[in-house]
Amino acid sequence: MNTHTIDTSTPVVPADDYDTTAFFADPDAIATVTNTTDSQTVPLPTPDASTAELLAAVHEAGRRTVPAPFAETALVARPLLRRVGLSVPEGPLTYAIAPQLTIRHAHPAASAVGSAGSAGEDDTLLVAGTLRRVPWASTATAVVVLANAPFGPVLFTLTADQAVVAPGANLAEEARDDLHLASVEIPAAQVRRIPREILEEAELRAALARAALIAGAGQRCVELTVAHTTARTQFGRPLSRFQAVKQEEAKLIEEAALVRAAVQAAAAPLDAGTAAARFAIAGAKTQASASAAEIARIAHQLHGAIGITKLHPLHLATTRLWSWRDEDGDETTWAAGLARTLTADTLWAALTSTP
Repeated sequence: MNTHTIDTSTPVVPADDYDTTAFFADPDAIATVTNTTDSQTVPLPTPDASTAELLAAVHEAGRRTVPAPFAETALVARPLLRRVGLSVPEGPLTYAIAPQLTIRHAHPAASAVGSAGSAGEDDTLLVAGTLRRVPWASTATAVVVLANAPFGPVLFTLTADQAVVAPGANLAEEARDDLHLASVEIPAAQVRRIPREILEEAELRAALARAALIAGAGQRCVELTVAHTTARTQFGRPLSRFQAVKQEEAKLIEEAALVRAAVQAAAAPLDAGTAAARFAIAGAKTQASASAAEIARIAHQLHGAIGITKLHPLHLATTRLWSWRDEDGDETTWAAGLARTLTADTLWAALTSTP
């Protein structure tokens, strides 16, 4: 049994105080948190960790607003590589789901029937196209790419030095890079043909990872807001003593708890690989994205002007909430997909079969 736990007793500090070089140098570390009194490394979960353990770790990464591809590595890239039998590179990993790539065999079969490159002597590929807004692509050890080829879905790995990198960032200044591929050759040893179910699993894992990060950042907003309204006084008493402030704090706590519950409920279906996984994860990402805006709104409203400055750590959580809300599908996308899977005959069964 896996006994991995995360010690959350270390005070959470702004991202500027993280030594992220420790993460990129050590595949078993996420980041070293350093302040005047303590230093701690939060490890990646072990390979046999359950989805519930992975989600707990990703939640903590979101809560600490860690500037590194922890969720991408732990919950998406590593499980997919193990699932298809590819070796897992050391260091931070990321992923790209890219149906728009042009893929053909690098060594076409001489007797092949059909378009050039549609059949080959082996699975060495030539890949062209652009991978858009890949999380942390320029600093990741490898990018796990899932795409459709003429002969079916494939999963392969590549590195940033195989592409022309156009650096980018989201609102939280996290790297979101474009990778331009010009007939890049991918060796057969790095390629696996996969069933379409793994493509769907990749989408679900990515959405769940983002939802878990939102849950963590939402919890951070709660902690900062409660601390601020307790310490800040107005008219001779703490802000938290005013009824209007109490009501908004209650809404904030409710929204954060709702997201966390939805994320936790998706763990068991994903582990079981059941049809309920899509229902549970679509619900989790829909709720997380919908709640992100409300959590950020209340947190900033109760902090006042100080909350929007870079001197205050609140922006580290809220800018991530605004960014993660749209990444890997926003609430509209997932709600529409959720509705398409349900009918009057299947709704009750879906609700009652999901833990």
